[in-house]
Amino acid sequence: MPIVAQSTETTDWVSRFADEVIEESERRAPGKPVVVASGLSPSGPIHLGNLREVMTPHLVADEIRRRGHQVRHLISWDDYDRYRKVPAGIAGVDESWAEHIGKPLTSVPAPAGSAYPNWAEHFKAAMTEALAELGVEFDGISQTAQYTAGVYREQILYAIAHRAEIDAILDQYRTKKAPAKQKQQKPLDEAELEAAEGSGAASEDDGSSGAGSVGYFPYKPYCGNCEKDLTDVTSYDDDTTELSYTCTACGFAETVRLNEFNRGKLVWKVDWPMRWAYEGVVFEPSGVDHSSPGSSFQVGGQIVGIFGGKQPIGPMYAFVGISGMAKMSSSRGGVPTPGDALKIMEPQLLRWLYARRRPNQSFKIAFDQEIQRLYDEWDKLDAKVAGGTSQAIGTGGGSALPADIAAHSRAVRTAGHELPRTARPLPYRTLASVADITAGHQDQALRILSELDPENPIGSLDEARPRYDKAEAWINNHVPADQRTIVREEPDAELLKSLDEASQQSLRLLLDGLAEHWSLDGLTHLVYGVPKVQAGFSADATPKELPAEIKTAQRTFFALLYHLLVGRDTGPRLPTLLLAVGQERVRALLGE
Repeated sequence: MPIVAQSTETTDWVSRFADEVIEESERRAPGKPVVVASGLSPSGPIHLGNLREVMTPHLVADEIRRRGHQVRHLISWDDYDRYRKVPAGIAGVDESWAEHIGKPLTSVPAPAGSAYPNWAEHFKAAMTEALAELGVEFDGISQTAQYTAGVYREQILYAIAHRAEIDAILDQYRTKKAPAKQKQQKPLDEAELEAAEGSGAASEDDGSSGAGSVGYFPYKPYCGNCEKDLTDVTSYDDDTTELSYTCTACGFAETVRLNEFNRGKLVWKVDWPMRWAYEGVVFEPSGVDHSSPGSSFQVGGQIVGIFGGKQPIGPMYAFVGISGMAKMSSSRGGVPTPGDALKIMEPQLLRWLYARRRPNQSFKIAFDQEIQRLYDEWDKLDAKVAGGTSQAIGTGGGSALPADIAAHSRAVRTAGHELPRTARPLPYRTLASVADITAGHQDQALRILSELDPENPIGSLDEARPRYDKAEAWINNHVPADQRTIVREEPDAELLKSLDEASQQSLRLLLDGLAEHWSLDGLTHLVYGVPKVQAGFSADATPKELPAEIKTAQRTFFALLYHLLVGRDTGPRLPTLLLAVGQERVRALLGE
């Protein structure tokens, strides 16, 4: 499919950043691959808020690749960060794990039952799997591997030699009063606040505390006995690089030479800009925890110059909220991850949610009924794109805008390949209803789906996969039990006996038309048409041709059918429900 040509104000945000990044990269390193970066701390489940840290540069990098440029998307796994706290809601982990606080994440055991060698690898694996499904290509860099192999030794020694300059920059912000809090547009719930957290490193010690007699020191050794970073540097010799430290946790003390010692790391506010310079990063976004005045990104923009580098282009990205969070929090703890989202939605939909909003725009990912509306919106866009071309995009006639077309293109394919998709993408709400009603009986599900469109019947559930499986997972894991659909075993004889003549007539009209209208479209026409016919109008009459009372009559009729079929006022869309129940059983439950 042709890529949408760039235009003026209708050009999407990804194209605008790609323009800027390519231009800046040519200024800094002409002829070399463009470098964009993300940083992730595997200190626990890596959630959907953190995914914006990856998707923002991924989308920009992918646009740069589409234009024929070489680009590297680095993901720095901050697995040499300290273990800060025991996360809630992780199976096999309790407060006894607090004994590991202060160790590198790669030195903490994995949760009980994990197949991975340590804590960091356990949580990296889940994210890596999700990124593969999302089509995200990246070069992963383990900071444990970098530091313990001595890759940054020269940079560490340079930072220590220039510690007075670094301290002077940091000191500009230490005495400043915190900026007045801006009024939020709306209150944030606990889930949104947690989803807004970055790696947690933004609040780390900047090297000014616990340095004993040496003054400011931008490097923290991990203890040679207990492996924790609760160490005080007691002396340092610039000429020999001889460093002495004492561990405040276990009392261990030793003297080492930093020109051959690899068990420690630069403090965060120095480590991040050092890596910008080392890797030549041109684009890296950051969350709100790193972007406020005096925080890591701003301070890093000055410190990076000490290392001979420049600050990347770095947009701040906003909250990614969750709808349907309350149920998830109570059942599993924590904020949902990309893997959780991919269990209930196809990767194209998840990519689209990140692609269609500018980084500074917040949005929500739905785990509740809202997911059905999002899928409807996506399918409508998909149909518009399939029916048009990039040369004939306008604002009228139901066609899509250029930015919408671009977001769609970024959702369904990368520069290298198209993401696998469902062969027959039936409406998500229909699939969810079928999965709900059939309760795992795949033969029943296939029967119903094959009757949706008798002119072009589905021959196998595989044609509806993976979307069908995602909808089934949503029904089984995110729809409360009291909202599930259970079809009556026997007719409601008492209700049927109590019906007045008009209600009985409405049921007769429906039953008389069942056989002729037995398809999704046909039953939709039938159930909406019965109240019209009863009121003396044609079943084909449009809303403009009908009095307002018809809508009331339709609602009353629908409620009656729901009561007779599932014993509730509401339920799945009636045409889908009727198909699912089956013609013979519908006739029995409606009193024929």
